[in-house]
Amino acid sequence: MDRKLEKKLWTPKRIGFMTLGILILGFIAYQFFFADLRANMNVSMERVTIATVKEGEFTDYIPVSGNIEPGEVFFLDALEGGSIQQIIRESGSFVNKGDTILLLSNSKLQLEVMERESGLYFQINNLRQVRLQLDQNDLSQQGQLAEIDYQISLLKPQYERFKELHGKKLVSEREFEEVREQYEYNVKRRKLTYEAYRNDSISRVTQKRQLQDSERRMNQSLDGVGHILDNLALQAPISGQLSTEQIEVGQAISPGQRFGQIDILDKFKVRVPIDELYLSRVYTGLKGTFTFSGESHELEIAKIYPNVTGGRFEVDMNFTGEIPTGIRRGQTVRIRLELGESEQAVLLSSGGFYKDTGGNWVFVVNQSTGKAEKRNIRLGRKNPEFYEVIEGLMPGEKVIVSGYEGFGKNEVLNLK
Repeated sequence: MDRKLEKKLWTPKRIGFMTLGILILGFIAYQFFFADLRANMNVSMERVTIATVKEGEFTDYIPVSGNIEPGEVFFLDALEGGSIQQIIRESGSFVNKGDTILLLSNSKLQLEVMERESGLYFQINNLRQVRLQLDQNDLSQQGQLAEIDYQISLLKPQYERFKELHGKKLVSEREFEEVREQYEYNVKRRKLTYEAYRNDSISRVTQKRQLQDSERRMNQSLDGVGHILDNLALQAPISGQLSTEQIEVGQAISPGQRFGQIDILDKFKVRVPIDELYLSRVYTGLKGTFTFSGESHELEIAKIYPNVTGGRFEVDMNFTGEIPTGIRRGQTVRIRLELGESEQAVLLSSGGFYKDTGGNWVFVVNQSTGKAEKRNIRLGRKNPEFYEVIEGLMPGEKVIVSGYEGFGKNEVLNLK
């Protein structure tokens, strides 16, 4: 008899399909929830530079180059023009104050000086003649007063005697009138002459003072004219090292022309050009250091020249300590100029990544997985060695600091 066969629920075929379905669903779930779907690429370790983030002292500084210059310079300008007759001190020699450097010749100037001296002597003589005339007028008026006083001394006794006799009717009226008129005339003449003498004396005092002042000025001018020819001997105004232009005997020098300078060698300064980008951050008192003959020396900004030329402005820096032995004018030194106080910070080494990311993100290396993953960060100040990390990185983490130009838009790098 026939027997009904029961159909099996878990057939091998069904089990196989269900297993396949579970695997597919598991794969989809893994891809959806757990798999890293970010774009990635393989990168050789030899192509990148990796730096470790660290905590340390951040110094805000910039490297600049400066030239050694004398601390004090006296420029040499010719007061008078002429042809070089003799070169007494050569360029580079040491001179003392008052030493003659050059001798000039100028025949035209010599002739002009002689003419001016003659004119001044003539004017001085004229002033002396005027003063002599004033003195003679004074003596003449004094002589007139003396003559009048003499006449009065003769007429006064006669007048008094005739007056007494006239009162006694012993002389005639006519005789008395003649004596009285002569006496009174001389008295009046003496009064008028004295008044004129007094007024003239006051005027003469003023005139003599003016003449004396004019003569003094002319004598000063005469003395100055006499020293004009001394300017043809060009002398050192101070002791130091002489530096002159290329000059030769017979060469013409114009009035006011600069022909050299004298450097004071016991003082030096450093003239430093700085990019105009830092103009607002540079001020007097900022410190800088440089190394010379294996020793570090400190400088300080003493003067800022605000004029910007070719995108740069200049500052003068003075030594705060002893001047290095053996330093020479014109030498170039490499200076580490500090723009602010040093302080503790998280530091990331500088590198080519910054130009590709603007400092907004970096690839951080995960040593356990051998991958470098993109991470957003924020950087602060920078110097030639380090960037100041504001957020996004911790000390001890490793970062790719070389350029990112070949990584495209990949977010994960598989380091091989």
